[in-house]
Amino acid sequence: MRVLISGASGLVGTELYSQLKAAGHEPLKLVRRKAKASDEISWNPADLELDPEVMESIDAVVNLAGATTGRIPWTRRYKREIVDSRINSTKTLVAAINAAKKQPKVLVSGSASGFYGEGGTVWLTEDSPKGEGFLSDLANDWELEAHKARTRVVLARTTLVMSRKLGALGKLVPLIKLFVGGPLGSGKQFWAWINLVDEAAAIIHLITTPTAHGPFNLSAPEPATCEQMVQALAQELGRPAWFRVPEFAMNLLIGEAARELLLVSQKMTATKLLASGFRFKYPDLESSVRWVVSKN
Repeated sequence: MRVLISGASGLVGTELYSQLKAAGHEPLKLVRRKAKASDEISWNPADLELDPEVMESIDAVVNLAGATTGRIPWTRRYKREIVDSRINSTKTLVAAINAAKKQPKVLVSGSASGFYGEGGTVWLTEDSPKGEGFLSDLANDWELEAHKARTRVVLARTTLVMSRKLGALGKLVPLIKLFVGGPLGSGKQFWAWINLVDEAAAIIHLITTPTAHGPFNLSAPEPATCEQMVQALAQELGRPAWFRVPEFAMNLLIGEAARELLLVSQKMTATKLLASGFRFKYPDLESSVRWVVSKN
């Protein structure tokens, strides 16, 4: 397959590119500059510019572009960048797909667990309603733009991605190593998660499964509370995790981002993904944490 990837230089995009290449496919990167390599294609999503002819030789498009939500604080200006980077990228890809004489067979477009907002202890399925807040509105608008594509559309509702170097755990692991890591807030909030290897493999599975369409929770079958995840990391690293960060301090220092990213509780199911035939390499917290820590 020829697979066109936006956000190919990011955490998930890099792993996806690597897995596609290893499987004998031809991944192509969208770049915001003049293309310098045979696997690069230029575009300008800020101005909604992408030649529709590009799409006529593409089998699948994976849309992962977007400014990180992990950059804190969320100023009004940066929140606008978070929104525009996702919406404009999606609009650009959809317009090119729809204008092409021959459309790709599928668009796998990024979304996020933020769609559900605060879920408490309730299991969140793909049929659960939209929540409230900035991230919920963002995910909803992002998905609505993707749905405008005149091809099969899959929405990858991704949650915390467990990786060795980058992302949320990339900041948490060093703190635990320095004996200053610990649960955030009450620690009782559910953190849905997925291993980076499974995240990319799930996207490829959704590309190659013709019956897959609409939203899919990209989340491991075993959710964990914040405290369970921190304790599992600490145990694997051979460190205590006594340093608890109180909720009021997080609200004071980080504000809205703390409430929507770290203190929110989301207990997501993986039932739909499993029913489609996908099998996780790291389905449980213990095996995933062992993988994360093995190179740290």
